[in-house]
Amino acid sequence: MGVAALDPRAGRDNTSQDPTARQPLVLGGLDDAGVTERVCAIVEAPKPPKAWYVAFAIAASFTGILGLVVLYLITTGVGVWGLNKPVSWGFDITNFVFWVGIGHAGTLISAILYLFRQRWRTGINRFAEAMTIFAVICALLFPGIHVGRIWFEYWIAPLPNQMDMWPNFRSPLLWDFFAVGTYFTVSLCFWYMGLIPDLATIRDRAKTKVRQIAYGIAALGWRGSNRHWHRYERSYLLLAGLATPLVLSVHSVVSFDFATSMLPGWHATIFPPYFVAGAIFGGFAMVLLLSVPCRAWFGLKDLITPRHLENMCKILLATGMMVGYAYAIEFFISWYSGNPVEGFVFVNRAFGPYAWAYWTMVMCNVAAPQVFWSRRARSNPWIIFGVAAAVNVGMWFERFVIIVTTLSRDYLPSSWGSYTPTWVEVLTLMGSFGLFFTLFLVFLRFLPMVAMAEVKAVMPRPHREAHR
Repeated sequence: MGVAALDPRAGRDNTSQDPTARQPLVLGGLDDAGVTERVCAIVEAPKPPKAWYVAFAIAASFTGILGLVVLYLITTGVGVWGLNKPVSWGFDITNFVFWVGIGHAGTLISAILYLFRQRWRTGINRFAEAMTIFAVICALLFPGIHVGRIWFEYWIAPLPNQMDMWPNFRSPLLWDFFAVGTYFTVSLCFWYMGLIPDLATIRDRAKTKVRQIAYGIAALGWRGSNRHWHRYERSYLLLAGLATPLVLSVHSVVSFDFATSMLPGWHATIFPPYFVAGAIFGGFAMVLLLSVPCRAWFGLKDLITPRHLENMCKILLATGMMVGYAYAIEFFISWYSGNPVEGFVFVNRAFGPYAWAYWTMVMCNVAAPQVFWSRRARSNPWIIFGVAAAVNVGMWFERFVIIVTTLSRDYLPSSWGSYTPTWVEVLTLMGSFGLFFTLFLVFLRFLPMVAMAEVKAVMPRPHREAHR
């Protein structure tokens, strides 16, 4: 099925690579007013589509389950998880690393692509940034509850106290606190800064007093003057410059949770770039997973065009090969080091009791994205959605394989063990997805999911057309 057939309103295929002409990033003949009307209509509609209600009901149900199982965990203790000796980390840290990785693509699309002046980012950056915020919220849940006595969480923060005790700055838990906390703060500021002009647009179009006040407060008095735009551009650029190194540093710090240990299979120097590439890979897969149904449900195929999907598919293909290379180089390093224990760990991953998880990871992360070598696959939303879902499954299993296979088979065979998750852990994982999708669906309903001001900035101007 061709691209034109996918998007009949587009009128033409904007995925062609003609070097003599710049392909449009907005289709359907929309002008500035058309973009505003198309995006604001979603927020201003009396009711969202029926699919939104169904999705919200399912997501909210799982969020409620998450609240109940977390309450049960707090009142009974982490003994209700399947953790044991030697597997002292299981679903909790697996979920934490997975959600941190999902949170990377939003800032990557917004900050790095903005600094490199990649204009195609404008159609997808808003909800990718929102995805980052919600994914990091889910990630922060797991370090918070896995320590057991959550009423002592404030001990992680370097607060003066009567005991003159400070946190252990050599503890990876403290590194996570600072790394993820800083990343969340900067990402939230960056996301909100980009929202301000669009919030002012919704305020000016509001027909009820409540909406005028609510969006007026959120817009911070924006009037669109030259001074406002100047301050906005400067602030946005500074936040983009601040957020860019955080993309690389946060998941590097998370990888240090493992790389600074002495366990075989964890102390590889490739872990920081390997984790960063994997995070970008999984994050882009989540962006595709969300964007494909969103553009269909809310009529945004003229703004999130086939070219946006194709570019993200190409990034998914490239980062997927990086991840595949990292899997291979781990085997090479273990062989080249001559360390028999190290070599055993990787053989055990591929052929041991958790081989099913390892090969699920390889098939989803390495094999599945290879279909994007075909342009036909990159232009088919069903294939894109399926591959993106497979990659998210594979990335979760990647973290599971790294953590559980290493802990279950360390240096001493006498201490080997196995790990099986309990129903509490399974429901907590499902509930975290419920929380993520609940927050995302609320965002879709009440905030503009496409950055209107930025999209208009990349549209061709009338006077430019006159000189062509």
